[in-house]
Amino acid sequence: MSEALTAARAALRDERAWLVGGAVRDRLLGRPLSDLDLVVDGDVRAAARHLALAVGGPTFELSDTFGAWRVIGPGKRWQADLTPLRAASITDDLAARDFTVNAIAEPLEGGELLDPFAGGGDLQARRLRMVSDSSFTADPVRVLRLARFACELELDPEAETLAAAKRSAPAVAGVAQERVFAELKRILTSPRALVGLALMDDLGLTAAVLPELDGLRGVEQNHYHHRDVYGHTLEVLEHAITLEADPGNVLGDPALGPPVAELLSETLADGLTRGGALRLGALLHDAAKPQTAVRSATGRIGFPGHDSVGAAVSREVLARLKASEKLRAHVAALAQHHLRLGFMVHARPLNRRDLYRYLSACEPVEVDVTLLTVCDRLATRGHKAEEAIAKHLDLAREVLHAALEWRAAGRADPLVRGDELAAELGMAPGPELGRLLGAVAEARYAGEIASADEAVALARTLLL
Repeated sequence: MSEALTAARAALRDERAWLVGGAVRDRLLGRPLSDLDLVVDGDVRAAARHLALAVGGPTFELSDTFGAWRVIGPGKRWQADLTPLRAASITDDLAARDFTVNAIAEPLEGGELLDPFAGGGDLQARRLRMVSDSSFTADPVRVLRLARFACELELDPEAETLAAAKRSAPAVAGVAQERVFAELKRILTSPRALVGLALMDDLGLTAAVLPELDGLRGVEQNHYHHRDVYGHTLEVLEHAITLEADPGNVLGDPALGPPVAELLSETLADGLTRGGALRLGALLHDAAKPQTAVRSATGRIGFPGHDSVGAAVSREVLARLKASEKLRAHVAALAQHHLRLGFMVHARPLNRRDLYRYLSACEPVEVDVTLLTVCDRLATRGHKAEEAIAKHLDLAREVLHAALEWRAAGRADPLVRGDELAAELGMAPGPELGRLLGAVAEARYAGEIASADEAVALARTLLL
């Protein structure tokens, strides 16, 4: 029995309560149980406070669910969501839920399962089935949840449920986008994310949730590509998933595996790791290709400016989904800089100044965007693909080692501050001072100067 369930049973032994939804489903599937969903027939606020007091954790009311409270367990190891009984009986409460596998209840004190809709049998059959014909009209977000459960739990939606979900899919565009994003993140971070996205397509959800992705279908590319922009984007995402699972193997350098894996596992924002954000970046990096497409007099197609326009599109998408500014900036930077490494392939061998310019331009996504370029290149398998991939990977390995060192070292104190340099040179603050400070920092990284006096001397020679 899990720590969370043991604590809840002890603290709420005098309450009439049931374990419901995902908690019961996951127990039946043999999945780890860390979060609890409890229905309380009584004072939910008092029950939550009692549980919080017993475990020494905080409790607060959930703003998006009327009457619901959350308790956080010790060390944030688990959480319990307590909701009031929403109908005259627990059976009626279960009847209002989304899928039969989530409409199973277990008395908190233990005992026989309440399974009025045969959800246990559906779990054994690996089947996803709606509780009622009104499941999706009552809450259109459940259509997106269907795709999420299908990829997370490897359940197959049955035909009648799929048909009902498809009818309600367009309504997802009109619901609170925070809820949409919560489900989309779960789909994208699943190991089977591509299965979830394919099901979203089948249901007609992509156009409602990510019209920018839907708009990539049929957008032709040059002969270096083997897929249209939509197919290419899904392949980039596929490589990002594979990279996250085994970076050393994908990069062809075992030494890069542990530090890259550690970086991708770091929590970034909105409940996503840097690996999850990389998947978002893969999905959106070419989002501006439709509006930037041009065809030359010889018939060759190109997408000038799709990196910078794509950064703006990425921001717009994530703003609509109510993502944090930190996540918006991160994903936008991935789009903004995803072409930069490819332009350096023919500039090798790189010197320290070349590396500095790349790393400083891409910071703080200098590692992340380099990884994105690898996924992007691996998904570009048209004319001369093998040669181009080999050259790009070789360059990426070199830059990744430098980028990881750069990130680990952090920004060093400058050899000379801006006000000090301005005083030495008798100049006012402004763009020219900024240019000189940048040149000093670049020369320092290149190992050409190492003291304040040398920094000032270099700046004098560079004065316009």
